Amino acid sequence: MKPESVLKAVRLVRTGEVIELGHVLNSAMPISSTRRFDVHTKRTFMNQPSNRRGSNEEVLLSEIGQVGTQLDGFAHQTIEDKVYNCYKLDDIATRTGFNKVGIEKVGTLITRGVLIDVAALKGVDMLPDTYEITVADLEQALQRQNQKLQPGDAVIIHSGWGKLWAKDNARYMKGNPGIGVQAAEWLAKQDPMLVGADTPPVEVSPNPDPQISLPVHQIMLVVNGIHLLENLKLDVLAAKRVHEFAFMMQPLKLQGFTGSSVAPIAVR
Repeated sequence: MKPESVLKAVRLVRTGEVIELGHVLNSAMPISSTRRFDVHTKRTFMNQPSNRRGSNEEVLLSEIGQVGTQLDGFAHQTIEDKVYNCYKLDDIATRTGFNKVGIEKVGTLITRGVLIDVAALKGVDMLPDTYEITVADLEQALQRQNQKLQPGDAVIIHSGWGKLWAKDNARYMKGNPGIGVQAAEWLAKQDPMLVGADTPPVEVSPNPDPQISLPVHQIMLVVNGIHLLENLKLDVLAAKRVHEFAFMMQPLKLQGFTGSSVAPIAVR
């Protein structure tokens, strides 16, 4: 993330239209069984001064770094006991967060965004369950859209899986289409800033090899230092065929967190 990426993104803005890419956080959203999102509204007292000011707030019990539309940071995944840059977990993990590669280090991301619409390439509204997106799929979709990837891009993959969001959460979370190992390695060679999709893990899940668990997470986050952006809302972007845009997002400043719930936008 450098000034050059900001300038590159700004040059893509022609109409000023803003398209939101983040889902609303609420109790109806699909969520991993090990996570929670519990909201408790607090209606506070009426203040004594004559203008009778009242106030309201809420308490949230949640893994706020790993629910909803979320950006995965480098502390989120490991190979054995190591995260990105070969930091050992025992050396960087504390009771209150990680003292290296926390999500607060990311800062504001503004860069060229590219939507790779694989669902449109296949002529379907939604790719089949557990469909593995290949290198050929990515290349053909880009060629169809007359686009080429550039270093530092935010690469966003549309599978149509987001149509299930808050409508069939069980199916949404059970498994999903996504990139496989070969596609991930090909994307990593393009040197993107991040790779995102309208699915929970971006990658195909479960992996076709039952002995392997989410290998694309390791390829991107641990080996190559490329962020993953999960559970994107891409229906409007895909429907309007917005394939190139200015991508903007700022993770929450969560000290030592493994990720952040985010609300990215596309501007064209």
